[in-house]
Amino acid sequence: MKIQKKLTGCSRLMLLCLSLELLLEAGAGNIHYSVPEETDKGSFVGNIAKDLGLQPQELADRGVRIVSRGRMPLFALNPRSGSLITAGRIDREELCAQRMPCLVSFNILVEDKMKLFPVEVEIIDINDNTPQFQLEELEFKMNEITTPGTRISLPFGQDLDVGVNSLQSYQLSSNPHFSLDVQQGADGPQHPEMVLRSPLDREEEAVHHLILTASDGGDPVRSGTLRIYIQVVDANDNPPAFTQAQYHMNVPENVPLGTRLLMVNATDPDEGSNGKVTYSFHNVDHRVAQIFHLDSYTGEISNKEPLDFEEYKIYSMEVQAQDGAGLMTRAKVLIKVLDVNDNAPEVTITSVTTAVPENFPPGTIIALISVHDQDSGDNGYTTCFIPGNLPFKLEKLVDNYYRLVTERTLDRELISGYNITVTATDQGTPALSTETHISLLVTDINDNSPVFHQDSYSAYIPENNPRGASIFSVRAHDSDSNENAQIAYSLIEDTIQGAPLSAYVSINSDTGVLYALRSFDYEQFRDLQLKVMAQDSGDPPLSSNVSLNLFVLDQNDNAPEILYPALPTDGSTGVELAPRSAEPGYLVTKVVAVDRDSGQNAWLSYRLLKASEPGLFAVGLHTGEVRTARALLDRDALKQSLVVAVQDHGQPPLSATVTLTVAVADRIPDILADLGSLEPSAKPNDSDLTLYLVVAVAAVSCVFLAFVIVLLALRLRRWHKSRLLQASGGGLVPGSHFVGVDGVRAFLQTYSHEVSLTADSRKSHLIFPQPNYADTLISQESCEKKDFLSAPQSLLEDKKEPFSQVNFCNECISYLEKNNS
Repeated sequence: MKIQKKLTGCSRLMLLCLSLELLLEAGAGNIHYSVPEETDKGSFVGNIAKDLGLQPQELADRGVRIVSRGRMPLFALNPRSGSLITAGRIDREELCAQRMPCLVSFNILVEDKMKLFPVEVEIIDINDNTPQFQLEELEFKMNEITTPGTRISLPFGQDLDVGVNSLQSYQLSSNPHFSLDVQQGADGPQHPEMVLRSPLDREEEAVHHLILTASDGGDPVRSGTLRIYIQVVDANDNPPAFTQAQYHMNVPENVPLGTRLLMVNATDPDEGSNGKVTYSFHNVDHRVAQIFHLDSYTGEISNKEPLDFEEYKIYSMEVQAQDGAGLMTRAKVLIKVLDVNDNAPEVTITSVTTAVPENFPPGTIIALISVHDQDSGDNGYTTCFIPGNLPFKLEKLVDNYYRLVTERTLDRELISGYNITVTATDQGTPALSTETHISLLVTDINDNSPVFHQDSYSAYIPENNPRGASIFSVRAHDSDSNENAQIAYSLIEDTIQGAPLSAYVSINSDTGVLYALRSFDYEQFRDLQLKVMAQDSGDPPLSSNVSLNLFVLDQNDNAPEILYPALPTDGSTGVELAPRSAEPGYLVTKVVAVDRDSGQNAWLSYRLLKASEPGLFAVGLHTGEVRTARALLDRDALKQSLVVAVQDHGQPPLSATVTLTVAVADRIPDILADLGSLEPSAKPNDSDLTLYLVVAVAAVSCVFLAFVIVLLALRLRRWHKSRLLQASGGGLVPGSHFVGVDGVRAFLQTYSHEVSLTADSRKSHLIFPQPNYADTLISQESCEKKDFLSAPQSLLEDKKEPFSQVNFCNECISYLEKNNS
């Protein structure tokens, strides 16, 4: 039971705290202050810290600041005192004008709790503005016969303050004839009126001086004054009188501006201001008032704008004469305007065709024209014509109407448009004329085919071009216009090496730019024959073709290819044979290479890149011939290794190398002896292979020797028959049938068999090359026709020396030389 009572007491305490907090927040949410206007900067407005339930030092710690928008801040926080102060001078009239109350609203932000507290500060008005009139002095006249009770409205004053500080009352200075009556307006402000209480007498008092005072209700009271001057006008009993009841005047319409047209005159027998007459227009048309000027003192009428016969033939006006007291009289003035030829004919295009097709027949109506002149008589009689060098004519209709028609067929390609000048002239003196222009567009029909700028085109493209590269641009011109001149380019289908042309090139149908769809290879084809068609968009469309020769330019993209000596398929190096008795310049072999490029890119040069015995061999720069540079010595190694480089003349140059192995030996038996002195191989298979190799070499040598003997026999027989014919006929034997030792030597050197044995591979090769011409490149197909016989590697490994080239022709040559001697 005690526990329950204790809980009930705690609950009540919590509810009380919560209620107090809500009351504080509600009270803090409606903070209201007031401050008089025009207070100094930093003036106290209210204790904001206290109203927020904070200590002054907590304002900065909790991030309390003013949040306002739209205008410059009018208030600030004093962090030391916790009070709200003015940030500068506050002018209530500038801030709120006549609005009451004048409230300035803003918010106080407590950043740590992110709460906003609205604050309203009322700006209290002080009496800092004096009532003022718009005028400082007011002067008007009153006739002495003005009846009493006449009310004269006076200007009212203005006070920028509000409330009791605003304008509260008017007061008129004391005068026996006038009194002040203030009317309360429906919209709030008071309207002062001056009332005439008794008749005026000019002879007694000609001018009355009054002062109207406007006062506010402030403390101290502020007031403003208006000085009023009332001039009493003498009574007038004689009105002015014109010398004529009606004035007449004839003037030409081209009279200069400011010309005096006529003068009206009125007299008044009264004296002073009562006899002074002024003139003015009365109830005249506003247009007449704009054209004419009436001198109010002299009665002279002049024109300030040009007269127009076509606007007004007669100007009628009424002139009023008034004396100083207000009596008046009126007279009528008639001014007749005489016509002059001041209006040029007016040309109106009633109907017009702005565009006509070029194939329209003659007589087509282009426009309907109306001519009018506002002048009269001869001044208004008109004629109309056009220039004679145009394919048009004017046909006159009724009532000054003309029609413009074509006189012949038009050609847009010759002239695409006409600017037709239509001239209308009157018969006045001097004659006036008017020109109008008709723009006629000759529309196109599709009567012209596209025309290329050249009869044919040639373009060049380097090989290995990137795909999509721009090759060339063709342009065609169509004399037509618009869609008839819109040209679409296309390629006429064709096949190149079995593939459609569209697989190689394409063309932009709008610009005529050709693009490569693939990379061209000069070695594959060197030129392409294309036909480009240009077709317009007319109906029906017209087209034309042009041929384009596309030449592929060679690039140095192929390295030299060595045909001889050909590299064996197993990666070994062939062996060339040279006798030890070879003299300097002896042709050992010839490196034959080709380049698939052309021109300068295919020019080849040879050089010796590396040699095991420098200075022993030399390579021809342009022939590739490997010759001995000096005589072979006994100390020269049996195996000579040469590296020959072949380079073309392209930019950049490309090259290839080949390694030659030259075996030095005097005779074939020497080589065979060397082969026989080799130790038998440890492997039976290698020994049998060596035996087969020796037998094959001997068999080939015998066959070749038999072939040479048969060939020599045939040549000797032919030579013998030629000698018999020469003896019987007494003539000479043709030199082409004679074969000497040198010829046989050359023949045998050309058709020679070479035994090439490799020293670095497991098997040796016996090479039977094709005929070797010194000045002719060997084709790749002939170089591939080589048979290789393998020799046991044990022979090479045990011998440790390379085999030499065996030239079977040396003994034959020696035999022939002996027989010849």
